[in-house]
Amino acid sequence: MPDQPISDGSPPAPFQDRDKAMDNIRNKLALLPDQPGCYLMKNIDGTIIYVGKAKVLKNRVRSYFRGSHDGKTQKLVSEIRDFEYIVTASNMESLILECNLIKEHHPRYNVLLKDDKSFPYLKITHEAHPKLEVTRRIVKDKAKYFGPYPNAFAAQQTKKLLDRLYPLRKCGTLPDKVCLYYHLGQCVAPCEYPVEPSEYERMTGEIARFLNGGHGEIKRDLQRKMEEAAEGLEFERAREFRDQIAAISALMEKQTITMADAMDRDVFGYAVDKGWMCVQILYMRQGKMIQRHVSVFPYYGEPYDDFLSFVTQYYSDNPALPREMLLPVPPEETGGEAAASGESSGAESPAGLREQVPAEESFPTSLEASQPPLDSEDTADEAAEEGESGEIGDSLRKWLKIKVAVPKRGSKRQLVAMACDNARVALQEKFRLIERDEERSVKAAHGLAEWLGIPSASRIEAFDNSNIQGTNPVSAMVVFTDGKPDKKEYRKYNVRGVEGPDDYSTMREVVRRRYERVLKEEMALPDLIVVDGGKGHIAAALDVLVNELGLDVPVCGLAKDAKHRTAQLLVGDPPEVVPLPRDSQEFYLLQRIQDEVHRFAITFHREKRAKSMIASRLDAIPGIGEKRRKQLLKHFGSLKAIREASVEDFREVSIGEALAQRILEALREKEEAGASSGTTGSDGGSAE
Repeated sequence: MPDQPISDGSPPAPFQDRDKAMDNIRNKLALLPDQPGCYLMKNIDGTIIYVGKAKVLKNRVRSYFRGSHDGKTQKLVSEIRDFEYIVTASNMESLILECNLIKEHHPRYNVLLKDDKSFPYLKITHEAHPKLEVTRRIVKDKAKYFGPYPNAFAAQQTKKLLDRLYPLRKCGTLPDKVCLYYHLGQCVAPCEYPVEPSEYERMTGEIARFLNGGHGEIKRDLQRKMEEAAEGLEFERAREFRDQIAAISALMEKQTITMADAMDRDVFGYAVDKGWMCVQILYMRQGKMIQRHVSVFPYYGEPYDDFLSFVTQYYSDNPALPREMLLPVPPEETGGEAAASGESSGAESPAGLREQVPAEESFPTSLEASQPPLDSEDTADEAAEEGESGEIGDSLRKWLKIKVAVPKRGSKRQLVAMACDNARVALQEKFRLIERDEERSVKAAHGLAEWLGIPSASRIEAFDNSNIQGTNPVSAMVVFTDGKPDKKEYRKYNVRGVEGPDDYSTMREVVRRRYERVLKEEMALPDLIVVDGGKGHIAAALDVLVNELGLDVPVCGLAKDAKHRTAQLLVGDPPEVVPLPRDSQEFYLLQRIQDEVHRFAITFHREKRAKSMIASRLDAIPGIGEKRRKQLLKHFGSLKAIREASVEDFREVSIGEALAQRILEALREKEEAGASSGTTGSDGGSAE
C-alpha cells in the first residue's frame, strides 16, 4: 500500500512570497527519494493543480524546476508554490494511485475524463422478475451489462428488437392486471400468471448469447421456426419470424473490419499538436469493428503519460472490460512522437482503413463475454506481432486482469496505426474548425462596428434581467471578445433597490453598479453595450451612463418579435432601427449574444429561486431552523439527497429518529412539486 503524503510538518498554508515558496521547494527537492510514487503540485492557494506519477520521484519532480520547458509546461510550473509526494511500492500502485487522486481532486492541468460522456449500455436486471433496460450508469448490482453503444438510439433499437424476441417484463413495479405489452406478446405478465425461474433463465441466457455475438445461431433458430410455421400453414406466425430475422440482419449488416480470432478488444491511438491531445478508441467485438470514440482535450504533462492517465481513468470505474487492449508504442521506442501520429517505423497505416470505420449505428456486444481460446499457432503469431508490452502494459494487465499488448508489426499494429491516424485527422479538423470560427467571429465583430458607425466592437458587454412577477429579481452580464464568449468575465447581479417587475429601474441599477465599479477599479470600458430590449431599455442605460457617470459608450438594443426572436437592432438617441440583413454574420452574432445573456440570466434566476424554495421547504418543518437547514444541505448536498436518505443517515448530523421521520414525511409529500422545480447549473461569472 502507498505511504501517506510526506510533509515537512508545517501547515499547508499558501506561499504568498514566491521567493519563500521556491526556497521551500528547493529544500524539499533535496529530500526526494529514489522510489516510485505520485506527486501533487499546488498553487498559491494550496489547491492541487497537477498530479503525476514517476518511476523515480527524485528525477521526475526535479525536472520541473530545472532546464527549459515548452510554453504549456512553463505555464504549469509558473503556478507551482508547493508540492507533496506519496511513495508507492511499485509502478502499478503509482498508476492506480494517480488515477484515484485525479478523480478525487480534479486538478486543473490533468487530463480529466468527463463523466457526462458515458455511453449507454443494455442491462439485464438481477431480480425475481428480470427486465431489459437501457442505462448509462454501471453499478455493482449483480446485473449483466452489455455495451457500450455509440448512442442511445442504437441501444434503444437493439432493445426494441429483443423485446419482440424475448417477452421480459417492461414495468418498473408489477401492476394489478396485464398491460398492453402482454397482449402484444412482449411480456409474460408475471403480475397475473406464474413464471418458472427456468423460463427466465432461458430468456436471459438467449439475450446474453445474442448480445455476446451469437446472433447467427439465433437467426438459424428463427429460420427453423419460420419454416415449421409455414409447413403448419401458420402464415402470420411465419411472417413474424421472417420480420425478426430481417430486423437482426439489418442491425448486424454494417461490419466492415474484422479479425479472424473473434476476440473482444479495444484499440487505442492518440495524437498531439499545439498543446491538445486527441485519443481515439476503436471498439472490436467478436473480432468486428463496431464503433469508435473520440476525446479531444488540452494536456500539460508528457504526452504518453497523459495518454496513459486517460486510459486508466477510462477503465477505473468500468466493470465491463474487453479481453484485450492494444496500445501504441511509447515515443522513446520510436524516436519521438511518431507513435502518436501513426507514423512509427515498422507499420504503415493501412490504406483506406480510416474511411472504413463503421457508422455509429453499428452494433456492440457484451464486454463481459467469455472469449474462445486461441490455439497455439495463433498465440505464437500474436507474440511475434506484439513484442513486449512494457512495464506500464504489465501494470495495466495486473490491475485490470486483461491482456495488454503493444504490437510492433502485423495486423494489430495496423489497427493501432489506424487509431492514431484517425486521432491525428480529428485533431487537424478541430484546429481547422477553430480557425474558421475565429475568422468568422472577428469578421462579424468588425462588420457590426461598421454598421453601427463606431471604431470597434471588439469587447461587447450585454445585459438581461429576469424575474417572475417581480420575485427573486436578478440580472446578468455576458462579455463577447472578438465575437466569442468570454465566460471568465460574466457577472451576476442580485437586484437590491427595485420593488416589483420594473425592468427599466432594474436596468438603471445594474448599469450603474457595473460601470461605477469599472471606473473605481480603472477597468477597460467596453466598445459596445447591448441591452435586451427596445427604446425604453436603451434610454434607461444611456441616462445612467451619460447623466450620472459621464461616460460615452455606444448602447444598442435588441428588440424581439411576437415569437420572442431577435427582430431589430436599435441604436442612437433617440433609437433608430439599423437595417442589418437577417442572413448576415453580424445579425447571427447579435442573436448569439442575446441568446447567451438570456440563458445566463435565466439560469441564475432558477438557481436563486430554487435555493429560496429549498430554504422555505426546510424552514417550514417544525424543529428545523437556519442552523440545522444549513447543516443538512452541507451534509447531504441537495434537497433530493435529503428526501432519498434513510432515518439512520440523519444520525451523522445529530438528528434523532422522530425529527428525521418528520423531515422525510414533509419532503416526500412535496416530492412532485420539488421535482418540477429543477435547477440548471451555471457556467462562469461571479456575483456583484
